[in-house]
Amino acid sequence: MDTVLQSLGEAGIVPVIALESERSAVGLGQALVRGGIPVAEVTFRTAAAEAAIRAMALEVPGLLVGAGTVLSAQQAARAVAAGARFIVSPSYVEDVVAWCLAQGITVLPAVTNPDGVARGLAQGLEALKFFPAGACGGTAMLDALAGPFGSMKFVPTGGINAANLAEYVRRPQVLAVGGSWMVKPELVQAGNWEAVERLCREAVACLHGFGFAHLGVHVPDEASRGALASEWARLFGFPVREGATSTFAGDLIEIAQRPCPGAKGHIGVRCNQVERAAAYLASAGITARADTAKTDAHGRWKAVDLDLELGGFRVHLVRA
Repeated sequence: MDTVLQSLGEAGIVPVIALESERSAVGLGQALVRGGIPVAEVTFRTAAAEAAIRAMALEVPGLLVGAGTVLSAQQAARAVAAGARFIVSPSYVEDVVAWCLAQGITVLPAVTNPDGVARGLAQGLEALKFFPAGACGGTAMLDALAGPFGSMKFVPTGGINAANLAEYVRRPQVLAVGGSWMVKPELVQAGNWEAVERLCREAVACLHGFGFAHLGVHVPDEASRGALASEWARLFGFPVREGATSTFAGDLIEIAQRPCPGAKGHIGVRCNQVERAAAYLASAGITARADTAKTDAHGRWKAVDLDLELGGFRVHLVRA
């Protein structure tokens, strides 16, 4: 996967922006970065798009800028000259795809059905826009497409908001989602960057879905593990479930044998997608220990330890 697609996948959300004036571009781009979404797809629906892309690309460090609603190779060329690093079109526009492939530019043409996905695969594309997502079957259609086209990633856009975001991003075929609810036109026109930043932070929280998964209690040996689990069962009726290296009493208490990281134990934090959450935490200087990752049959992380200890408890991520 190319570096632009990787960055989009780590960000998880692609704000879709229509700017009426380039004067708003820098303030908006800075608000996105502060809010934890360092991506902007500036649509070519307005006369200000090209200048806005140029301003964001030049003046907002850390922001990945792309162009949306690109309908011709000429528009794509103008957008890239202005600083766009990816191109998005609302349908499968052949000359846009061909131009971008020839120039080595990441392109996401929109598809709605198997024919479009097959065209993308035939041209060597790794990801496609799925638009309009809500009107074209939403997650049900994405699940149907994932069967025969398991290697393709999608960026669903259209009808996605904070309420249904998690339904999309938990799916392994979803690279990121596109939306505009965090960049509402009235906020952009008013220059209310504080509100945009707040909505971005709320969107990031929905994207990751962090929550408490379980508490890990560390004991010295297998006998202690079994005895403690039995006591939880006797006192509170918690069902006991044996794992390879630990025992669960109910769903929230994990009893693990030493040596385990964490002076007092560990805390499992659930999230919608472990790899994306690990990339997000890496931006805060917290490293995921890849050697501890537990994977599913497709190689996707189900859980991973973090180099993070809070109050004597080592923290690890668990897929919801």
